[in-house]
Order: sequence, then structure tokens, then C-alpha cells
Amino acid sequence: MKSARIKGYGSTRDVIEIEQNAPVPSDPSEGKVLVKIKAAGVNPIDWKISEGYMQQVMPIEFPTTLGWDFSGNVEKAGAGVSDIKQGEEVYGQSSVVIGGSGTFAEMALANADNIARKPITLRHEEAAGLPTVGVSAWQALVDIIGLSKGQKILIHGGAGGVGSIAIQLAKYIGAYVATTVSEKDKQFVKDLGADEIIDYKTQTFEDVLTSHDYDAVLDTVGGETYTRSFKILKKGSGIIVSTLEQPNQELMEKFGVKAIFELSQVTSERLTKLAKWVAQNNVHVNVDKTFPLEDAAKALDYQKVAHPRGKVVLAMQ
Repeated sequence: MKSARIKGYGSTRDVIEIEQNAPVPSDPSEGKVLVKIKAAGVNPIDWKISEGYMQQVMPIEFPTTLGWDFSGNVEKAGAGVSDIKQGEEVYGQSSVVIGGSGTFAEMALANADNIARKPITLRHEEAAGLPTVGVSAWQALVDIIGLSKGQKILIHGGAGGVGSIAIQLAKYIGAYVATTVSEKDKQFVKDLGADEIIDYKTQTFEDVLTSHDYDAVLDTVGGETYTRSFKILKKGSGIIVSTLEQPNQELMEKFGVKAIFELSQVTSERLTKLAKWVAQNNVHVNVDKTFPLEDAAKALDYQKVAHPRGKVVLAMQ
């Protein structure tokens, strides 16, 4: 089978190799599923792993196949897997870091606990872009923040993968949504349902949101954007969830708010809830650009530098 593998850390263009005859994953053992990959989502963590930034917390053995997210068809299910059948369309994760075999390949082994049936309204390319960002948005807004109708949330990076799903989820819940984007993405997030749009290049969000009474912030940007966000939260009840920054105790005490670092955990339960919501509400998963598997290195570079609108995806055909 064909796969995109690395044999060491370094610049993506230097270390990613396309193997035409990579070994096909063995028959699935208990609790695992063999999947024919139709499309694979590209995430920032993919190039960070490739370039060695994650080696202390996510050590891997070489050679290894890259990739976390996928959409495809079940080829075979191992013992103990009774709810997923051969031929069914599924989506989820299969990174080597979590016991899978990597999704930048034509076939992959995945833990049954990390997959679910694909949303019926999405193409494989769209579904492949959803697991990490969709679960991240769901986990932050529903499981951690407990966002409710009538509350106000600021979503940083609204045009990105997590942000674009979070805007739609927040509007579905009934919240008032402000978001930060660049000028070119204003119409995109308006179409997703954002109520207030701030151009982060020309405007200061805490000066625009003068009421400083927001119930929640979802931060996907980090750095100074994260620290400045404490200013706009309600004292005593506000909460900021960041996908990048650890809680700042000093700022929590100063502004009287709660701060949480989110480590996304993609489970069958969350994927199933996400798929049902997506299918019932015609949720839009924007695929910014699709690359063939042979151009995996170009796809990772694009993800790294282009600030894609939504998702970057590898197509296996």
C-alpha cells in the first residue's frame, strides 16, 4: 500500500517519504478495526510531530506513518467489536501515538474506541477534517464550559478548524458569538453565524467588546491573545478554555475567572454525538484545500504557514 512516512525528525520536505509498497497493517486484533482510508485530515500536530517538537511528550519509533484524522470504510473488525460492521463508513483517529497505525496511508488500524459512524451528510473529505476540531469544539463548549442559551462567548481564530465548528455549535446552543479573524475571513464567519466580527489585525478585541461581560472565551491562538482575553470575562463566573495555553494562576486571581487547558480526547461517544448533530443541523465543514497523498509534505507546509480557512485534507485517490 501507499503511505507517507518519516524516518527521522526534520523539515517536512526533507523527512517525509512516500512509500509505494509500505506494509499493510496486520489483521485487527481485539478491539481494533482495519479501515480503508478515503481521506485524512491534516492538523498542526502532524507537522509538529514531523519536525520533532512533540518528541518529549509523544515519542515515536521510526519509520512511522503520520496522521491522526480519517474517514473511510471498515475492511475488517477484530474480536470484541460488535457495533461496527464490514463496509460501513466510519471516521475518527488512528495515530500511532494512540495505538493506531497512522492515517496518511491507504489502510490503517484504529482502536474501536476512537471511531464512529461517519456523518451521513458529509463527503469523506469533509468528514476526515472533523474528528479533532469537531471534538475539540464540542468538548470545550459543551463538556467544559457548559455554554447555554443567551450567554456570550468570544471565539479566537473563528475561521480555523476548531473555530469554524465552534461558531456553529455556539449558535446552535443559542449563544451570542463574537470572533476574531482577518479581513479576508469576515464574510466566511458571518455566514457561519457569528454575531460580532473583529479584525484582529486592525482592531483590539478588548476595546471593541467594551461591556467586558462575556461568559466564556475559547482560545485557539495563544500568547498575548490569551492573556488579554481575561479582561473581557465576567468576574466571578467567567471561564476561558485554551487549546494551547496552560492556566495562568495570576490572571485567574486578578480577574476572578476560571482558566482551563483543553486536551482534546476523541472518543466514540463524542464522535457519535458530533455526527448526529452535524447530520441533523447541516453543519458546514469547510475544506480549504485538498492534496493527494503524494503531496503530504506540501500539505503539512500549507497547514503550517497558510492559516487555512477550515481544514486541509489528503485524498487517497
